[in-house]
Amino acid sequence: MAAPLQPMQPMQAQMQEQLLPRPDPVMQAVIEADFRTVDLTMDPNNVTALCGPHSREKCDECDMDYVQLNRLSKVLTANPKLPFPPPPNVVNQKLSQIVNQTKEEGNALFRTHQWEKAIGRYTQAAGFAMQRAPWEAQQLLREELSTVLSNRSAAHFENGDLVSAITDADSVIQLKKPWSKGHFRKAKALIALGLLPQAKEAVQYGLQFDPTNVEMMGVLQDIELVLRSYANQPRPGDLEENAT
Repeated sequence: MAAPLQPMQPMQAQMQEQLLPRPDPVMQAVIEADFRTVDLTMDPNNVTALCGPHSREKCDECDMDYVQLNRLSKVLTANPKLPFPPPPNVVNQKLSQIVNQTKEEGNALFRTHQWEKAIGRYTQAAGFAMQRAPWEAQQLLREELSTVLSNRSAAHFENGDLVSAITDADSVIQLKKPWSKGHFRKAKALIALGLLPQAKEAVQYGLQFDPTNVEMMGVLQDIELVLRSYANQPRPGDLEENAT
């Protein structure tokens, strides 16, 4: 027969109070005032949270967004032995190696002018980088993605897909605005499309972050030279006036 439970000693009770402090009544009131129930359902595997009325992961009608929550759920489901909560400053070194190796494979294909295959490798590397757990440093994710997408933008440019080159360059700018490479990639594609005023704006924006970039300054001078030549060309109306 099990021995009866002994009453908690004063020291033990004091330690428990230290571990579980009482909630601040003001904050508790704020939390309760903001609390509202939601109509929530789960997918058949009990992994993905969905809005009840429409079974959507992100639903504007219900004003619900479970994307990040479901991402965390999938990570924990796929890694049942993962310590939770995770230790601070955890970096998945194996994933870092995979991202870097796949990116380097794309670089090797790029150097041999195999543009489409290089694009495929860069896309894979971006997909691997996006698999980082939510608690890993966002700066690491931004660094990896910005580098891979910058390389993919260059591959799209060489492959003649200028729109995709601009799209990837814009993504690089959103991820790492102070990095001049994204602005430069965008400007090159805009020049190829004949959109010189927009290309000039992209270069000038990049030079704000990297004012000593010789390559970008050279591109800006070339753009301004062409724009001046366009401005000095006579208009059709001027030719008619001279003819009369």
